[in-house]
Amino acid sequence: MTLLRFFRKRASPGAARVGMFGILCSGNLGNDGSLEAVVTDLRARYPDVQLGFFCMGPEEASARYGAPATSMQWYEAHAWSTRGLPSAVLKIVGKLLDPFRTFAWVRKYDVVIVPGMGVLETTTPVRPWAFPYSLFWLGVAARQFGTKVALISVGANVIRERVTRWLFAKGAQLADYRSYRDELSRDAVADMGVDVSADKVYPDLAFALPSPSPSRNPAGRVGVGLMAYRGGNEDRQHADELQRNYVETMKKFVHWLFDAGYDVRLFLGDVEDDEVRVEVLADALRYRPDKAASIGAPRATTLGELMEQMANVEIVVATRYHNVLCGLKLGKPTLSISYADKHDVLMSAMGMGEFCVPARSITLDDLIDRFTKLQAVRTERAEQLRERSRQAREELDRQFAVLDRTLFANRARSSP
Repeated sequence: MTLLRFFRKRASPGAARVGMFGILCSGNLGNDGSLEAVVTDLRARYPDVQLGFFCMGPEEASARYGAPATSMQWYEAHAWSTRGLPSAVLKIVGKLLDPFRTFAWVRKYDVVIVPGMGVLETTTPVRPWAFPYSLFWLGVAARQFGTKVALISVGANVIRERVTRWLFAKGAQLADYRSYRDELSRDAVADMGVDVSADKVYPDLAFALPSPSPSRNPAGRVGVGLMAYRGGNEDRQHADELQRNYVETMKKFVHWLFDAGYDVRLFLGDVEDDEVRVEVLADALRYRPDKAASIGAPRATTLGELMEQMANVEIVVATRYHNVLCGLKLGKPTLSISYADKHDVLMSAMGMGEFCVPARSITLDDLIDRFTKLQAVRTERAEQLRERSRQAREELDRQFAVLDRTLFANRARSSP
């Protein structure tokens, strides 16, 4: 036992104190959907649970869940006010302060949960001194205070950048519980040198969310999920080229859908995708002004809202991982524009492995070919997807039961 454990805050008997840690409540619908799934389960099992957040969107987290929230990175709260050299100085100051801020936050909780997300991934650009640095200090602080850390149904990929790899590996090693959303992620963490022999694989946490029913006839409507795609960490030199090819191809695909007689709904998965949405929507309306009344491009603020919108389309073509997952979860025949292996693994697990196209080398001809084949088998695949989604939910229920025993032994809970 370390000396710091004596300075850990005490709670009333029976009250579970749980902190939520991650890139949460800052505009990524998939991350927030994973959080929602865990919070919903916790509050059902422990009505008196004391929640807190250490995240990128503390104001939104506090407003949404009625719980205290702290900014994960000190600099983010001050970045808007400075530029140039003062900004660089503030970044350095922030990185020096953040470990102490993490210690001060962790000591308040019995358990800290990292709810899903691709927290051990570099499939989109990640700097080592951003989230990897934060995750490392979470693990260090938790060990000092005796706070349990759980990484639940997280995503990971093989990482070559040494500093990022080391920080992620140490952060994962210091966790008390780890599970992954696919075998690919578990293998990637093993590749970092972490012992994963006791770690399990469960579905993505978003499968635990409710599946809404259509509010209108979805026939003839195609949902197109867009992304500000710029490649991953290894693509920084070609990011602009990758994005331009992706956006231009998606514009042409929307034209083709119109000409083929479909109505189109545009979906997003992150606030940073909005610029692409605006560009594709404006182009679509120039091409077919007569579609102004039927094309939809609503901006969902939660994964639940996104699924409500997606329930009203017949087929989904999407890029962001959780856009793809939501289409599959709702039983919608889905075509994945894959920017990482995790898409292909998810699609294969749902029996849709042949309906993937790579975002890096996307072409209009390939999109049309896969879409046409998907359209021909849409009815038979829909029932298959609904059954696999049901199975995924049952597996997550089993994981929540395991977490109950592992993290919250001797805690008061509600009756089932």
